[in-house]
Amino acid sequence: MTPKLTDLIGNTPLVELKIPSSGRSPRVFAKLEMFNPGGSIKDRPALHMIEGALRAGLITSNSHLIESSSGNLAIALAMIIRQMGLKFTAVIDPNITRTNRCLIEAYGASVELVDERDEEGGYLHSRIRRVNAMLREIPGAVWLNQYANPDNPGAHYDGVGAEIVRDVSITPTHAFIGVSTCGTVMGISQRLREAWPGVKIVAVDVAGSVIFGSPAGPRRLPGIGASRVPEQLDTEMIDEVIFVTDFESVEGCHLLLDHAGLLAGGSSGSVVAAIRKMAPILPHDATIVTVFADRGERYLDSVYARSWLPEAERVRRPLETSHLVLNTQPPALRSVS
Repeated sequence: MTPKLTDLIGNTPLVELKIPSSGRSPRVFAKLEMFNPGGSIKDRPALHMIEGALRAGLITSNSHLIESSSGNLAIALAMIIRQMGLKFTAVIDPNITRTNRCLIEAYGASVELVDERDEEGGYLHSRIRRVNAMLREIPGAVWLNQYANPDNPGAHYDGVGAEIVRDVSITPTHAFIGVSTCGTVMGISQRLREAWPGVKIVAVDVAGSVIFGSPAGPRRLPGIGASRVPEQLDTEMIDEVIFVTDFESVEGCHLLLDHAGLLAGGSSGSVVAAIRKMAPILPHDATIVTVFADRGERYLDSVYARSWLPEAERVRRPLETSHLVLNTQPPALRSVS
């Protein structure tokens, strides 16, 4: 039987990369999620959440789906919902790249731009308030709610996490995972701990994000960090947190391109920066698994444009707090639906 487009979601390549760092460079195995048909890891939760909503009878032929997204999830939803013949509106903010907005609209979706900053200095609270208003205004409106939907981490538990366990030929000591809605880190960490109880889960966050209690501040990089604590975050599932700046993330993207020939998205640069920061204190036999979430082509007018960051931000500034240790003992395993 000829596969449908959605049948091609998942089973992305896992490659070993050399990431230069001061001193010894750990072994790094990365899942390349840009090979999903929609170009990012968000294809997985988009499909999983839609399938769950269909099973629950929440989506009908008259439904109009709405989601708050910084880009990749909206693209994935637009791609899938277009095939279903339904309406979709993405609630976005000014941090979205021009390319991502064009892709969402190319798939036939509508966009609702929220440009009012919220009380944390970001846009997430403002976007969610707009979603709730649209639910009251639009007949048949359905919000999948990536921030609290258990099918979000469930997609990564069944998908990326299971594939890493299947494909990695050596027991990893650490997993570095970028955080935003926290669905990715929750799903993957649960699956990895079932296979390797001793693996250390390192969350990669960005300066200005409030997920782990740091002060709110301006953030320019989409797809990583948040201006509110996601409902599905369970800090007991995370051992350590590494914070990086926007500049360090951009630097990580260019390093990945220079040394591996890989054009990856902004959050991948954040992961590279975090690995480089932590490399000097890792064990000599450290083996890392990680996830590169999306394609770099979507960031040619931002991360890969020299003028994107203001001059004042194009310097390396040490963070007051760049490393948090949350747990010294592995948590009990939990079920992920």
